[in-house]
Amino acid sequence: MKYRRFGAILGLAAMLSGCGGGGGSLSNGGGGGGGVTPTPTPTPTAVAGCSLRERQDWAAAQLNEWYLFPETLPTGLNPSSYSTVDAYIDALTATARSQRRDRYFTYLTSIAEENAYYNAGASAGFGFRLGADTPSRRIFIIESFEGAPALAAGIDRGTEILAIGTSVANLRTVNAIIAAEGTAGVTAALGPDTTGTTRVLRVNDAARGTRDVTVAKADFELTPVSARYGAKVINDGGRKVGYVNLRTFINTADPALRSAFANFRAQGITEVIVDLRYNGGGLISIAELMGDLLGGNRSTSEVFDYITFRPEKSSENSNHNFAPQPQSVSPTRLAFIGTGGTASASELVINAFTPFFHNRSALIGTNTYGKPVGQIALDRAACDDRLRVIAFATQNSARQGAYFDGVAPFMEASCQANDDITHQLGDPLEASTRSALDFLAGRSCSVITASAPQSSSARSASSATTPLPAAPRELLTPDRPSTPQREVPGLF
Repeated sequence: MKYRRFGAILGLAAMLSGCGGGGGSLSNGGGGGGGVTPTPTPTPTAVAGCSLRERQDWAAAQLNEWYLFPETLPTGLNPSSYSTVDAYIDALTATARSQRRDRYFTYLTSIAEENAYYNAGASAGFGFRLGADTPSRRIFIIESFEGAPALAAGIDRGTEILAIGTSVANLRTVNAIIAAEGTAGVTAALGPDTTGTTRVLRVNDAARGTRDVTVAKADFELTPVSARYGAKVINDGGRKVGYVNLRTFINTADPALRSAFANFRAQGITEVIVDLRYNGGGLISIAELMGDLLGGNRSTSEVFDYITFRPEKSSENSNHNFAPQPQSVSPTRLAFIGTGGTASASELVINAFTPFFHNRSALIGTNTYGKPVGQIALDRAACDDRLRVIAFATQNSARQGAYFDGVAPFMEASCQANDDITHQLGDPLEASTRSALDFLAGRSCSVITASAPQSSSARSASSATTPLPAAPRELLTPDRPSTPQREVPGLF
C-alpha cells in the first residue's frame, strides 16, 4: 500500500531538499512521468552525495525516523559489511522479517521508474503474467495484457511455455532450466526488462498446439481494468451479478472503476464479484475509491479504514470515511476472489467490508498474502533513490488489521476454489468465478483453510499433453522485482 495523503512530510521534504539531504514525498509521482523510461539509468555513484556509504547512512536515518517497528532495528550495524544499499536495508529489517511483519516490504527503488508506473502503468516487457508449477517444472501464462507484445503474438491465459532461447537453435526446455537453476533460472532466461530484448518461446495451448514464437520486449502501459474481461455483468440463471477484475491500484484505475460501477448501478446490480486474485496492491487512494464505489448504502460517518503510524508520528494518523460517489452501488452480498498474490491494498478493501457485511461478504479462492502495513516514500532525488519504508498499519472500522498470515482467518465466510487457467478470467465456467457465483446465490462451498498462503514474491525459486495443474502454482517474481513486478506479481 502506498500512501498519498500526507501534509507534514511534504513540508519536511522541502526543508530537507533545501539542505541537500533528500526528503520525503508521498505523492507517488505527482510531478508527472511524461517521457520517463520505465527503467532509467541509475545515477553514477561518483555524483556528490551518492556514494554507497552516503546512501546507506541516509537509508538508516530514514528508518530510524519513520519505521513502524523501531524496536526491531539493530544498533551498531556496520554499513561497510554490505556491498549494496539493498543488502544493508535487508539487514536492518531482518528482525521484523523474522517476525513476518516486514517481508521485504521496505526496499529501495527508482523515483523515475515508480512515477512512470503509478501515473500510467508504464512498464517494459513481454506483457504477460507467469505462474510456476515448480514441483512439475512447468511455467504458464496466467494473464496477458492488452497493448503488449505477448498478446499481439497470440500468447494468452492458459498457454504453457515449454522452452526459452535467443534463437530456435539454442532453446532450453523449462524443465531443464528449473531442474538446474530453479525458477530463478526462468527469470534469467527471459532476459532484462529493456525494450528490444528478444526471445524465442516454444509454447503450447489448446487452440493452436505447439509452436515457436519470437517476441521482443517493448514499453507498454498496463490497463488496470481489462477491456476484454475486466468489467461485465454476468447472467447467473436469471440473476444479474456485477464482475470487476482490478489488476493493480494505480491512478488510471479511477475512470475505469467509475465506468464499471456506473454500468452496475444502471442495471440495478446488488451482488458483486471483486476479482483481486493477482492484485499485489498499490495506492491507498484507489483502494478507498473502490470502497466508496461499493459503499452506496454506507453513511459518511462510517469508517472505511484507519491509517496508524508509530506513536511519535501519531499526528500523521488518519481515517477515511465512506464517501458514496455518483457511480456507487449498494450491494447486499460481496464475493472477493483472492490468492497468495492478493496483497496490501487488495487486502485492505476485503478487510474493510467485513464489519459491515459479516457472512454476506466472502473470500473466494485461497488465503491471501498477508500485508496489513504500508509504505511511505522518502526520496533522495540526486541519486534517483526512493526508499519505501513500512511506516503505517491499516485497520478496518472494527480496528481489525493483524492479518500478517492472510485475511482468511478474519473472514466470516469463505469458499475454497482453484485458479482455473483453462478458462478466461470472469468466465462463469472458471472455477473461482463459479464459486463466487455459488456463494452469492447461497449455494454450498468448502471453507478456505487457515494455512499460510503461497507467496506472491517468493525468493528462489513437461510435456504439452499433461493436464494443466490445479495447484500448486505460484506467481513468478524475481529476487529483486521492479516497481511494476511488486504491484503486479508475475509480470514479465
